Amino acid sequence: LKADRELVLEAVRQVGDALLYAADPLKADRELVLEAVHQNGNALLYAAVPLKADRELVLEAVRQNGNALHFAAERLKSDRELVLE
Repeated sequence: LKADRELVLEAVRQVGDALLYAADPLKADRELVLEAVHQNGNALLYAAVPLKADRELVLEAVRQNGNALHFAAERLKSDRELVLE
């Protein structure tokens, strides 16, 4: 079930933190992670490392919850627009 994309997608739409229980390949699925952070910005914590450097995805997470910036890639933590968001 952890690897069932449709099931996990529906779960993260309801509770973003459900990303924690997804199979690793799904934690690298940009669309799925975007849905998770849209619901709960802190779900960025569970995203695959490359997605933590995806500016658009991190911006969505920070807009939902400013604390999500803590889980972003280091280079984005000094991005003025993200920090001010």
